[in-house]
Amino acid sequence: MKKFIVCITGASGAIYGIKIVKEISKNHKVYLIVSNHGYEVLKWEENIEKEQFLKMFNKNVEFVPVEDIASHIASGSTFKNIEGVIIAPCSTGTLSAIANGMSLNLIHRVADVALKERKKLYLLLREMPFSLVHIENMRKITYAGGTVASASPGFYHQPKTMEDLINFVVGKVLDFFNIDHNLFKRWRENYES
Repeated sequence: MKKFIVCITGASGAIYGIKIVKEISKNHKVYLIVSNHGYEVLKWEENIEKEQFLKMFNKNVEFVPVEDIASHIASGSTFKNIEGVIIAPCSTGTLSAIANGMSLNLIHRVADVALKERKKLYLLLREMPFSLVHIENMRKITYAGGTVASASPGFYHQPKTMEDLINFVVGKVLDFFNIDHNLFKRWRENYES
């Protein structure tokens, strides 16, 4: 069983984090970190209270408090067993902290460790438009070895529902980590040529 760290911050789009955790935890271990603002967004967007959220997932999901900067997953020696870190959704504040090496909480710290240990780091931004400050921070993370993506669904798979759009974005994140899924129809898949 592979191990992943998934973080949910206070950016809009909490559903992306929920869906990613559900998909990965079907077959793998997930250490889940949610920021304080992340819990607020879960309540606003998904009508889920923190107590409910902590009971939503299967036994493969372990919650780690965002304040627990001394957690074992904050250590580089633990990262030899971690496939990577996914921050979804990623706020621009979190983007900034990571890009500038500020470990103010466990989310920032695990991202910092992922970069220093040369593990995969994936930041799914849910913001528009981007300021030059955001772009510069994305550039820094990219140069440091991380991957930054916007939550931009494609339309070639002819989505019919909101869930189709969400699944497309989540599927792209899972593809990056080579996690099998059937969340969307791929380009030219099952089309006449």
